Amino acid sequence: MKTTAKDLTIEEACALVEQTFPEDAKVGKIFRNCIRDTIDRTIKRLPDGSVFVITGDIPAMWLRDSSCQLRPYILFAQAEPKIRQLIVDLLNKQMDLILLDPYANAFNCEPGAHYSEDRTEMKPELWERKYEIDSLCFPMQLSYLFWKNTGNKEAFTEKWVRAAHTILDVFETEQYHETRSPYYFERFHCPHTDTLSREGKGALVKPGTGLIWSGFRPSDDACRYGYLIPSNMLAVVTLKEMAQIADEVLQDAFLAIKARTMAKQVEKAIEELAVVPGKDFYAYEVDGFGEYNIMDDANLPSLLSIPYIGYRDGTDARYRNTRERMLSEENPYFYKGKALEGIGSPHTPTGYVWDIALAMQAITETDRKEKRRLITMIVENDAGCGMMHEGICAEDPTRFTRHWFSWANAIFCEMILDYCGIRLTQ
Repeated sequence: MKTTAKDLTIEEACALVEQTFPEDAKVGKIFRNCIRDTIDRTIKRLPDGSVFVITGDIPAMWLRDSSCQLRPYILFAQAEPKIRQLIVDLLNKQMDLILLDPYANAFNCEPGAHYSEDRTEMKPELWERKYEIDSLCFPMQLSYLFWKNTGNKEAFTEKWVRAAHTILDVFETEQYHETRSPYYFERFHCPHTDTLSREGKGALVKPGTGLIWSGFRPSDDACRYGYLIPSNMLAVVTLKEMAQIADEVLQDAFLAIKARTMAKQVEKAIEELAVVPGKDFYAYEVDGFGEYNIMDDANLPSLLSIPYIGYRDGTDARYRNTRERMLSEENPYFYKGKALEGIGSPHTPTGYVWDIALAMQAITETDRKEKRRLITMIVENDAGCGMMHEGICAEDPTRFTRHWFSWANAIFCEMILDYCGIRLTQ
């Protein structure tokens, strides 16, 4: 059995999982369902050769979701040329979309309908225009991980370079959101989490702190305070990765210096402004004036996912302190029920735990027995569907949101492969 990221096929991965969990055949069955899901049901090949990846039961492509959906397939890109080409073509499409509008989070396959008629600078190609830092980070990290794990440099085109500079420009602008940003967003007749206050400008933040402003969280819910710390952490990592690509692949000293300088600014600001005073753990959001939102959300990036995104090692003391609090009732979105316990989201009903959060808890867990306990919890509460969901009622797993959620399926696969010892090089 081949068990390295360089030569593993999807079918070999399925066999490996079945061998690793001989006492629980359901794990292997769900893994097989989930690992085939993105490939078989979410991908559409476009006339220009690029690919469009829907998130599941919504016919739109999110920059974040599509990156996370394809991330585990990097492990099979060496052994399966079709997978390798699929990732290259997705990256090509993502760069097109970033250049089309770096403030948008979700896109149509072709010009068409929008999720809602919002007051913002919409285009026919946009499904939704909620500005989220992570939407710009995840495609860049996907390209980095693809290169680091395969050696393939096809994604680093002139278009990729233009997209990288566009991202840097947006981040620099949004470090001074109050005074420089052109972005605004208002949605009407909706929950308050679906729109921004102050005529679309969002909650007031202190400009020039070094942190990057985000209108919305990875859940697509509005930020309470505009400096979203997990997304700023992901930006730090992505900027460092961008600088490494500029140095080692592109020989672009200007891009490398600009990205590395911004990474240092943001990281310094996180460590100075995002640690709760008198306590050695990170807040989820801050405003730069001294307000802290102590919580975590199931969507990625999250505080729980700090080692996964590469900001800090899983043994880091401040991360361990943060993790302990986020996996307790100090986090208002941590729920315990008869069937499940874990992190949920204000995006779904109270008391609903997310598969994504449980999988991330397992991936970032250092104790193998605890990893296994979390896997069992997830597998036993699939409501007989054989795949993952969004939120699941902690008291009654037959009540859940989103019957088909490909991002959750992908994270489940990463969790199982991680347990089997198959991981991406970061």
